[in-house]
Amino acid sequence: MTPALAAEGLVKAWGGLRAVDGVSFTLAPGEMLALIGPNGAGKSTCFNMLNGQIRPDAGRVRLAGRDVTGLPPRAIWRLGVGRTFQVTATFASMTVLDNVRMALLSHARRLLGLWRPAAREFTAEAEALLTRVGMADQAGRPCGVLAYGDLKRLELAMALANQPHLLLMDEPTAGMAPAERMALMAETAAVARAGGIAVLFTEHDMDVVFTHADRVLVLDGGRLIAGGAPEAVRADPRVRQVYLGGGPA
Repeated sequence: MTPALAAEGLVKAWGGLRAVDGVSFTLAPGEMLALIGPNGAGKSTCFNMLNGQIRPDAGRVRLAGRDVTGLPPRAIWRLGVGRTFQVTATFASMTVLDNVRMALLSHARRLLGLWRPAAREFTAEAEALLTRVGMADQAGRPCGVLAYGDLKRLELAMALANQPHLLLMDEPTAGMAPAERMALMAETAAVARAGGIAVLFTEHDMDVVFTHADRVLVLDGGRLIAGGAPEAVRADPRVRQVYLGGGPA
């Protein structure tokens, strides 16, 4: 099976510092892959190369076998890559439903000069996406009054608007209560596995990582130091030393 995502020898240096140094991995359709590591390990730089925000100094990025190295973020988004961010990006004065409509309109490449036509576009599709993430009952509420956990679910619905084959999720549970974190990632896993969507996520909450990831990759100093099933990574002595606090497994 062709991987949904393949990173091949990615390198990015800032001056004399190699933020990412020869990182390679693959991600299968429907797989949940966590990328973890201490602060400064290179996670964000790696993510930004995959998403097209940063061009690698060396290496390749392939989506379903297609070389997309150096393409801008919008071009990569149009190829079926959704992304969520550590800080949510929604229109606070618009309703939940209208935020999802705007994402759908963008995916359809429609430019509308007036808001009124937009209100008639993609209602059913937007409602279906909100149902998938458990937000259908809040469709008419302004985003500005939502709880933070609900904003994260809305952002997931918007990320699904381009019918992605790959989701890149940067700290998806940041700022959420522990129960909300588990619920959001359970919803994400269910959506991903039902639709065959590959998910790569960074996360500092190890309970979330070891509960929901199929595999875990660990970065330290820009290099991958471990990778595999969650329990194997948790027990790895080097991982425990540099990230999980040391001590016996």
